[in-house]
Amino acid sequence: MIKGTGVAIVTPFNKNNKVDIASLEKLINYIIDGGVDFIVSLGTTSEAVTLSSDEQQLVMDVVVAAVAKRVPIIMGLGGNNTQAVIDKIKTNDFSGIDAVLSVAPYYNKPNQRGIYAHFAEIAKLCPKPIILYNVPGRTSSNISAETCLKLANDFDNIIAVKEASGNMSQVMEILKNRPRDFSVLSGDDALTFPMMALGGDGVISVVANAYPKEFSNMIKLCLENNFVDSRKIHFSLLAFIDLLFADGNPAGIKAALEIMGIMKNNLRLPMVSVEDEHYKEIEGFVSNYKQL
Repeated sequence: MIKGTGVAIVTPFNKNNKVDIASLEKLINYIIDGGVDFIVSLGTTSEAVTLSSDEQQLVMDVVVAAVAKRVPIIMGLGGNNTQAVIDKIKTNDFSGIDAVLSVAPYYNKPNQRGIYAHFAEIAKLCPKPIILYNVPGRTSSNISAETCLKLANDFDNIIAVKEASGNMSQVMEILKNRPRDFSVLSGDDALTFPMMALGGDGVISVVANAYPKEFSNMIKLCLENNFVDSRKIHFSLLAFIDLLFADGNPAGIKAALEIMGIMKNNLRLPMVSVEDEHYKEIEGFVSNYKQL
């Protein structure tokens, strides 16, 4: 099972808007030293949709080399064209990759039968375990609890779901009826603590780019059923979570990482940097945060 704290890492860019390899390596070492359990690259937070195929491969090559087998690596691999995803699976080099994170088809708005068929085709061909990614706020395509559970039961290589629907009733239905070896991971930093209290297995976090130690400790305490101490960490970071997403993701987390001296605050269009007001608020939080 995939458990614990995963980080959806950003892709640093330099002033020329090229992938900043040195900053990417610096970020990876920072979050691994912070105690995270696995790394997710080429997800939403990485701005993967703005990267060319060659850049995506470059990012994965850097990630694999920098991680150096210290933690598992999960690669984002999904889309709204099922055949295109299958073609990429057939040609992709999965060396050093432990699993893939595959988002629900976006824009097309398939029904549940279409969503099931999409992931069924991927599962038949993918050589690595698959984590479903349900984020209807971005895709306009919700993977229902029924569809998620059917996929989990029908395919042994579908091992987890990253649940970012914000629908706690749906999350509870999945947790209640899931197969024994199927992980439920939070895809929403603000809802991670309540999901863990309900029996969740971990998180794929944005906040942990900046605060890997604190978020990892919160998850570990939850897995130990120590919700008193984990709740303290949850509340200590709640204002930061709100600030990070006020002006879009990954704009907020890149601002924080620049303030922390890890990388420059550069994004690719159509994403733009946070407003000056939000930047100052993030800076104020980082300056005043007392680590727990």
